[in-house]
Amino acid sequence: PCLPQYGLVFDAGSTHTALYIYRWPADKENGTGIVSQVEACTVSGPGISSYADNPAGAGASLKPCLDKAMKIVPAEQQRETPTYLGATAGMRLLRKQNSTKAEQVFAAVSKAIGEYPVDFRGAQILTGNEEGSFGWITVNYLLETLIKFSFAEKWEHPRDTEVLGALDLGGASTQITFQPGVTIEDKNTSVFFRLYGTNYSLYTHSYLCYGQTQALKMLLAALHQGSLSAQQISHPCYPKGYQENITTADLYDSPCVHAPSTPSPTQVLTVTGTGDPAACSTAIQKLFNFSCGANTTCGFNGVYQPPVRGQFFAFAGFYYTFHFLNLTSQQSLNDVNSTVQTFCKKNWSELVETFPQKKKYLHSYCSMAIYTLTLLLDGYKFNEHTWSSIHFSQQAANTDIGWTLGFMLNFTNMIPTEALEPIKGHQPSLWAGAISFIVLAIL
Repeated sequence: PCLPQYGLVFDAGSTHTALYIYRWPADKENGTGIVSQVEACTVSGPGISSYADNPAGAGASLKPCLDKAMKIVPAEQQRETPTYLGATAGMRLLRKQNSTKAEQVFAAVSKAIGEYPVDFRGAQILTGNEEGSFGWITVNYLLETLIKFSFAEKWEHPRDTEVLGALDLGGASTQITFQPGVTIEDKNTSVFFRLYGTNYSLYTHSYLCYGQTQALKMLLAALHQGSLSAQQISHPCYPKGYQENITTADLYDSPCVHAPSTPSPTQVLTVTGTGDPAACSTAIQKLFNFSCGANTTCGFNGVYQPPVRGQFFAFAGFYYTFHFLNLTSQQSLNDVNSTVQTFCKKNWSELVETFPQKKKYLHSYCSMAIYTLTLLLDGYKFNEHTWSSIHFSQQAANTDIGWTLGFMLNFTNMIPTEALEPIKGHQPSLWAGAISFIVLAIL
């Protein structure tokens, strides 16, 4: 029998890195849903972009997950295991800030992976369009909306299935990708794929700085700049009774936030939660420009976007926040809003008592929830009618949803452009004969 084949993809995000290990039967590699995820290994420590001043540390951080992969992939197959590292918005920002440091980080991670007996095919920064469209491919591959193995023992384009849209929220960027019902007016937001003999013209856009970590940083900076006192910030999205200190250096360390007239980097700011969801919502709205230029439909900040259409899978940060609030089972928008309002009014001591194990991010779930709602409703223009078409999911078919699977399928040419041939040389199975017999008997 054919040995299964393996593939490795590092997802080097802005806040952390994960290694995905995939496996597929070598003889059937072109069907959908054939590739499965064997393991997801989380690299400890921050994202590789945080190692700008210590590139060797970025390389070293990958080793434990690579060691784990070498225990999973049989030794005799390691040398033919395609291995990739894709970095997203954290590295896009670092490259903007300091391209030399970005290159040093890439050199270090490439060197670390190169010490393992795998077919390493390079480290690269994905464009926002690639990140969005590979996420779209992953969703539709796993849900088998592209092709299906039919009753007649051949692969065919499934009738009556619409492809699904993809909504991704990372730490430093967010992506929306779907098949619109109209011609895409701005070629910068369109991507074309021919998969299994069917053409797909997709709308996709990635908003840099609108991932949750950077968006909350933009919010804090706006609150700081609108504050009457240089040292005190009242934060309407943080729970009442919560207080933290942050230095101006940490707040203004990213290209997404522009420091006011040179703040002294050592200055300590005291951030105090006031637990006011209405004021929180108002402050978050101000991070966006929702007005569209003349006669065009847009998402936000003037970016063209046709009206959303079809069913969507919302994953990564969209899923984590809603999962924490128990909102991932298709609740109505009314229910979602009231749950978020109630949560946002709880004070800090009450939250710590209710969720002792979640302390690290506990203070920021309210802002993330309101940010997520603002992004989906005002940004991407979902409304109370189309809200029900959003499915908040982390996985499909026991596989994490994200760009890595679509990326690997694309770069290893596992999705053919043309339709698959019927599988030849198989005797029509006994099973098919039995079914035909039963159907005839019933007739």
